[in-house]
Formats: sequence, structure tokens, C-alpha cells
Amino acid sequence: MNDLPTDPDTDDGALLSVRGVDVGYRTGRRAHVTAVHDVSFDLHPGQSMALVGESGCGKTTLGLGLLRLLPRTGVIPKGEILFRRKDGTRVDVRTLHKERLRRFRWSEAAMVFQGAMNAFNPVLRVEDHFVDTFRAHEGGGRRPRREILEESAELLEMVRLDPARVLNAFPHELSGGMRQRSLIALALALRPRLLILDEPTTALDLLTQRSIVERLAELRERLRFSMVFITHDLGLAAALADRVGTMYAGRLIETGTTRDIFHRSRHPYTSALIDSVPPVVGDLRVPESLPGGPPSLHALPPGCSFAPRCAHALPACDLTRPELDVLVPRDEGLAHAAACLRSTDAELHAEGASR
Repeated sequence: MNDLPTDPDTDDGALLSVRGVDVGYRTGRRAHVTAVHDVSFDLHPGQSMALVGESGCGKTTLGLGLLRLLPRTGVIPKGEILFRRKDGTRVDVRTLHKERLRRFRWSEAAMVFQGAMNAFNPVLRVEDHFVDTFRAHEGGGRRPRREILEESAELLEMVRLDPARVLNAFPHELSGGMRQRSLIALALALRPRLLILDEPTTALDLLTQRSIVERLAELRERLRFSMVFITHDLGLAAALADRVGTMYAGRLIETGTTRDIFHRSRHPYTSALIDSVPPVVGDLRVPESLPGGPPSLHALPPGCSFAPRCAHALPACDLTRPELDVLVPRDEGLAHAAACLRSTDAELHAEGASR
């Protein structure tokens, strides 16, 4: 059975519960490399969570894995991805078969991909994308095209686009920002409860980025969906997220509220990411670059993966891989947790607390 009945005595009310998930890619007949290791977190209704980290840390792989949109070589060998559907039942996305998985996508959870030009079919007009989406994912008979286009126009107006111009256009006839907002409108067509966005503002100018961030904030307030926002832009994470998860070498190494992460970070890698960004206000300081690069996923060190680059590493860090320990317990998945042997070292984190 794929459906899990809700139990008021044991149910924590989370919309998405990820438990011990590994995601990998097959490299041979039996071998595979693990790109995401033992990730667990909860996302509650209406929450927005940003996943941050350097390129190659596993953010996009995790996002694709949550909706099982991985390429053919992708595998999810262990863990649970429990999702609470609109009817109140919970389902493990890993167990959904082809047809049920297809209907789950878009109606329950949708994804906005990086690079809108690659997400659209270049030979179809925007209106055809909306018609195909509604007809493919809605149950029942075929809705009249006119009715679908009327609803599509309302969705485009939500993202501040002119339907008369956009619906009849081909993707290449729109600017980058218009394509990205059209893709967001398309993702929201069937009113999903969860929206996953993978670097939705990449390659856009700052004004267009700001416009998309404002539209997303308005839409989340209006439609009450939850959001997982994958980004390497810490400014966007601070603007859009209620909570932040830092990933490194495929692991979730720190998670907490936006204030926890940006003002009281407890993992040296999170602190290094923040210090590498020039400040917008306050005293000017020279950003500190993070030396070195992430380890190869084929040969992770036996201890903490960040230890070779960490200025605060202890001898034990080379041998001990720390677990994600809760530092400040809170309800609704908002606890502050870090995977670092020195996460409780007050002297080490005094500077971070003063940011």
C-alpha cells in the first residue's frame, strides 16, 4: 500500500517528512556514487526552506529526488519521502508507481527548473504548455481549451504578465524574466501544496531577480503553498526563506531559522559562506574567500568532510563524522541543529553571534 493514514496521536502535521534519504547515480551495472547522504528534515504547511551551499554539494540532486525527477541513472536506495496530500493521507513518494507518480506531480507538488528556456518546448506556444499540463494531470474528461486558457490567463496575471502577449508567444519571444515567471505560473496551475525551485533567478539581472522574489512572496502568501528554494545566493535565501539548510558534500550539515543561520551559525562552513559575501549595509569589510574545494564524492574522507578546509578543525575531526545534533529545540521543524564537533564552542561562535 502506498497510502499512509493520518494518526492524530503520532502525526506531527508536517507536509513533507524526509527521513534518512540517500540519492545516487549508477556508474556501472552494480556500482553507484552517492551524491546525497542520509538527509532528514521536515517541512510544514506554509513554510519556505532554502537549501544553500557550493555547486556540487547535492542541492539540485536532492530537489530532483524529492519528486523523483532524477535522470535514468539516478537512484534513491534508502530512506522515506513522506508527503501529506490534499485529502489528508500521507504517501511515500519513493513507492509511487508510474501513473500515480505522474498524477502526484503538478497537482500535489511541482518544480520550477533552473533555466526556463530549457524547461519549455521551443516549438510550442506558451498557451499549448498550459493546455497540455491541465489535460495531462487533471482527472476526468477533457476540458474545453477556452476554459483552460481563461484559467491560464489568471495565473499569468498573478505573476504580473500580460496574458494577451504571453499566451500566444513562443518561449524565445519572451525575455528571461518573462519566461521564468511564466514557468512559475505553469508550476502553480493545479495549485500544488509544495513548490520546489532550483536556482530560479540564475542569469537574470538584479532588477528581474527582485521582481521574481517579490512575486514568489506574494504568491506564497496568497496561495499558501510550501516552498523548497535551492540557491547559492544567500541574499535570496534571506529574502525568501523562513528556514535554511546548509549542504556540504551531499550532507545536510546545519539547519535552522533564517536568523539562526545568518546571525548565529554554528558550523564553520556556514560561517565561511556568509563571510564570503560582501555586506550591503554596515561597515565595509573585505570578503574572505573559502580556500580549496569540496571533496570527491567517490572518495569522501572518513571523518568530517569539511575538515581539510576548516580553520577550526580538531584532530578528532579527521576520524569522526559528526551527526546533525539539535542545539536549540523548537516545534514545526524550526530547531537549530549542526553537524560539528565544535558546534557548542561559545568562543568560536562569538563573532558569528555579533553579525
